[in-house]
Amino acid sequence: MVHLPTQISNGDSSFLFMEQHCLSLLNRCSSLKQLSQIQARLHFFGLHRDSYILSELVRFCAISSSKYFAYARTLLFRTQISRPSSWNFLIRAYASSHSPREAIWVFREMRVRGITPNNHTFPFIFKACTSITALKEGKQAHVDTFKFGLDGDVYVNNTLIHFYGSCRKIEDARYVFDEMLERSVVSWNSVITACVENSWFSNGIEYFVQMRGDGFEPDETTMVVLLSACAEIGNLSLGKCVHSHVIGRGLVVNCKLGTSLVDMYAKSGALDYAKLLFDRLKERNVWTWSAMILGLAQHGFAEEALALFAKMMNSSISPNYVTFLGVLCACSHTGLVQDGYRYFREMEHTHGIKPLLIHYGAMVDVLGRAGRLSEAYAFVKNMPIEPDPIVWRTLLSSCTARGVNDEEGVGDKVRKRLLELEPRRCGNLVMVANMYAEVGMWNEAADVRRVMRVGRMKKAAGESCIELGGSIRRFISGYDLEADYVNVYQLLDVLNLHMKMINL
Repeated sequence: MVHLPTQISNGDSSFLFMEQHCLSLLNRCSSLKQLSQIQARLHFFGLHRDSYILSELVRFCAISSSKYFAYARTLLFRTQISRPSSWNFLIRAYASSHSPREAIWVFREMRVRGITPNNHTFPFIFKACTSITALKEGKQAHVDTFKFGLDGDVYVNNTLIHFYGSCRKIEDARYVFDEMLERSVVSWNSVITACVENSWFSNGIEYFVQMRGDGFEPDETTMVVLLSACAEIGNLSLGKCVHSHVIGRGLVVNCKLGTSLVDMYAKSGALDYAKLLFDRLKERNVWTWSAMILGLAQHGFAEEALALFAKMMNSSISPNYVTFLGVLCACSHTGLVQDGYRYFREMEHTHGIKPLLIHYGAMVDVLGRAGRLSEAYAFVKNMPIEPDPIVWRTLLSSCTARGVNDEEGVGDKVRKRLLELEPRRCGNLVMVANMYAEVGMWNEAADVRRVMRVGRMKKAAGESCIELGGSIRRFISGYDLEADYVNVYQLLDVLNLHMKMINL
């Protein structure tokens, strides 16, 4: 129970005393019942119309750890609070909660009442729209920034870039950035992140170069995003360049930055560098361990990956879904079917991690690589979630592998199901044609190829890459007459002839 004086005398000093007393009680309030008692007293003493008191009530409800959002909303909607800051408190609270759409509804009511939003309103509106991928509502808010003269505000534009990037509208994100007259490091980080997260890696790297050219010093966030880009495209030279820049700038290699470095080196195949960094990190989290385990597993060091996982389990770090992906990948490469089953079960029943489609696909790969096709097919059929084409394609790849005995016709069943799901995907048809060719069914293989020709379906040309002098060189199957490649192909012809001569 909270206690207020039973009466208030006239005069400014008494009014100020009551105001300060109410604010003090608010700071000590710990329940909705006490909050209701405070508001009842405010009504009794005629303070319920005081805009400052009401704003503080809304602020308290919005930022309270008890999350009295509904109470704050009632206060706003049933009173005449016209301070934008009060509405911003509630919009911010909803945007950061599990009900971000409510922030959009509060914003709409704010607009209906003619209350002018400011540069603290829109960032949280864009944050709410980002959380639920509300592209339409976000674009409407973008238009409102022009109406209220906030289209040039750095803080607003930074969150707008992030919003468009999260909604995969990368062109819109770049347009907002390119039109900014004033930028900050956060602005550059936002557009680089938008590019990298949407696989526009070269554009992200170009923005980084431009950022340095414009005199902006990259920070930890910049480096983390760039390392992610390097990892995805396998550009080890650029990754090393970023690492050297981290050292040159004297940035602290904390857990987040260290994990990004380990992930980049591991995905680029430089496992010695990855292990060296991993061992030297003073602080590691589950993502650090997972990056190292997955990197080892994907590059054929399955036993080391499983040993590292065992070491992780003896630490205070609990595994996550990426950790188990690496573990299952390791089991696949070493033929440890029973261990694969055990880890798959422990994932959910011991660690409470519900398997995703990618984990089911990994388990199918474990069984398929071991030649246990019927078992793999039964596993897919008994999945509690609908298997996607990737799962079926993984199993079909196992069926078409050399030396695999498919007496029960699993390949035919998988082929039919995959073509039902993706009848016009060229890669599927090529796999089916190759499957027929492997067993000498030339007429059937020709029929599949004919279907592709009639349907004008053409498989994307095979492609491989090599890093040379810091640049990624792409090689596409089929002869390329570009002058830059002529000498390369001539050298390949010489090497091919040389290998034949020494019978390699």
